[in-house]
Amino acid sequence: MKDKPNILLIQVDQLAAPALAIYGHRLVKTPNIDRLAENGIVFDRAYCNSPICAPSRFSMLTGRLPAKIGVYDNGSEFPASIPTIAHYLSLAGYSTTLCGKMHFVGPDQLHGYEERLTTEIYPADFIWTPDWRLGPQSRPSGLSMRPVLEAGVCRRSLQIDYDEQVAFMAEQKLYDLARYDSGRPFFLTVSFTHPHSPYTVQQAYWDLYRHEDIPMPRVGEIAFDRLDTYSQWLHQSHGRDEDVVTDEHVRTARHAYFGMISYVDALVGRVLAALADAELADNTVVIFTSDHGEMLGERGMWYKETFFEWSARVPLIVSSPSRLARGTRSPALVSLLDLLPTVCDLVGTPQGSVAGPIEGRSFLAHLERPEADDPTRSVIGEYTDMGVCGPCRMVRQGEHKLVFAYGAAPLLFDLARDPDELHSLAGRSESAALERQLSARLTDGWDPDGEYQAVLLSQARRRVVKEAMQSTSASPNWSHVVRQGDERRFVRGSGFQNGTTATKAKARFPRLNSAR
Repeated sequence: MKDKPNILLIQVDQLAAPALAIYGHRLVKTPNIDRLAENGIVFDRAYCNSPICAPSRFSMLTGRLPAKIGVYDNGSEFPASIPTIAHYLSLAGYSTTLCGKMHFVGPDQLHGYEERLTTEIYPADFIWTPDWRLGPQSRPSGLSMRPVLEAGVCRRSLQIDYDEQVAFMAEQKLYDLARYDSGRPFFLTVSFTHPHSPYTVQQAYWDLYRHEDIPMPRVGEIAFDRLDTYSQWLHQSHGRDEDVVTDEHVRTARHAYFGMISYVDALVGRVLAALADAELADNTVVIFTSDHGEMLGERGMWYKETFFEWSARVPLIVSSPSRLARGTRSPALVSLLDLLPTVCDLVGTPQGSVAGPIEGRSFLAHLERPEADDPTRSVIGEYTDMGVCGPCRMVRQGEHKLVFAYGAAPLLFDLARDPDELHSLAGRSESAALERQLSARLTDGWDPDGEYQAVLLSQARRRVVKEAMQSTSASPNWSHVVRQGDERRFVRGSGFQNGTTATKAKARFPRLNSAR
């Protein structure tokens, strides 16, 4: 077993690839991520498969698209019968540990991991089930523009509390793995919540940047009547018409977000330092990524939920100095869906033992020859959570991206010539053949009408269960809890009245007057 590499998967939350120095950002300071990239392979075109937390993570763990496993939103149960990367690695002789957020929904809070070291920060019940019957105004999580309006400096926050625990427990676990060698290789997932909104950061990380140096969005706010239908839906869902967002609000939120990136970079550095100090680095493959991106004011949009590049594109670094190329980049189109088959290939688990079908494709060949491209590779993304009125899907192949939104006109972009995605080629005669080709790929094995009905049925079922659970004192609380009192400390469905934003605001110290 000693010849098999350990696997350390580090995942952060809501980190947009374009906000990192390794992808060309000239201001954001991330020395630890940069150092990891110098010792590994950076994938220039990596995507999430759903621009929302839970479906993205479940898809990553299973190698299957969200719709294929019946996961439509942050309130969807993750079926316990579907094998995950943790199951496969366990069968291959690995110890499997989860430290941090994974947003499992339902009574199974392990999904193949042998142990969880920290409490789950988010609800595991059906409280966040959207209701498409209400249109874009359905906001079960209480999402609003409040995180943008209240951005700035804090001494402590719910997310800082949580990520400090995650970093400490991950460090401790690495030393324990070194001290109490079981003879088994390990798979350790370390999952932080930064730099997820709200945009609040400690003074030391705020001070890494001069406020006047913070760049404004490359693409400014677009008038509502000029937005595509999908973007109009999200404009309404985020309550953009309910508050005035000034340039100073935008600059402050971006300043805090950059500081949050530097903060989580420091936490990543702590974990990597512990890995090295425990003398485990030489035989460990480190994978660094995010579950999705963050629009950060580009086009006047915030958070995620869309297929524009800032939301859908994620960082991806794979590093193992003793096994893989160092300081190189890969142009291959890959997605989080591909991690499961790639890791199985890395550790020598035969693909035939993976209970199919899976949609992910191994990119091991691109770890061995990073410079090689593969024009046959494409990426599919799905979105069926709150804020939209029907299923949405994206396909990227080569330099082109096609976006489908149910009942709306499609969008087609040439990212080589139009990296800001301002000029849709859909409906043009000169692009008709390309649009037909990408549309065939987008709908291959996927029926939007059938998907629409399946989502409505799933929402209806979960609303019944949710309302019944809320009406009784016997309502189960599925969220994984490690420390006594954590069930009251973090975001929960039980007694959940004011939404995630309000819960996080109450935990912020010191609080803004408007958050009291």
